[in-house]
Amino acid sequence: MNKEAAVPRYITITLEQRGVTCRARLLDDVAPATSTAVWDVLPQSGDAVHAKFARNEVYALVPRITSAPRRENPTVTPIPGDVCLFDFEPWEIGNPAYGYEQGSQAHAENGATDLAIFYDRNNLLLNGDVGWVPGNVFATITDGLPAMAEACNDLWRNGFVGERLTYARA
Repeated sequence: MNKEAAVPRYITITLEQRGVTCRARLLDDVAPATSTAVWDVLPQSGDAVHAKFARNEVYALVPRITSAPRRENPTVTPIPGDVCLFDFEPWEIGNPAYGYEQGSQAHAENGATDLAIFYDRNNLLLNGDVGWVPGNVFATITDGLPAMAEACNDLWRNGFVGERLTYARA
C-alpha cells in the first residue's frame, strides 16, 4: 500500500461550463493500484459525455493510463457516488456507432482511459457490442453529489457540447 494511504487522499471532479465541483476520496484500501495510477497523472480533463448505455454516468476520455491494472475492485453495477476507471483498447472504443469524432481520444493509437462518475441508481455496465464492461471503482464522492447529480441531469437534458470534465488533486 502507498505510504500516503494512511492519510485519505481526495480529488475534485468538476463540470467546467456548469461550474459544479464534487469531492471524492480515493479508495486506497480496496483499489490501491488504480487509485495511485490516477493520482499520479492528475490533473486530467476531457470532453464530458453522458453515457448512452450505463444510464446515470458522465465521463471523460483521457490518454490511456497504462499503469492502471486491468481489474481491481471491479463492478458492473456502480452505485451513486462511485468513481470508476475503464481501460479501453483502440478496437473497443473506436466503433463509429459510438459517435466519437475522428481525432478524438477514442481513436488514439494506444486506446483510452474513461474516468467516470455515477450520480444516481440503477446503472448496469452492459454494452450491446462487447457485453459486460467492468469498471474499477477507485474513489467515492463524499461531498457535492446532489449538486453534481443535478448538473449531470442537466447535461443529459440539455446537451454536453463544449462541457469539460476535470479531475484534479484536492
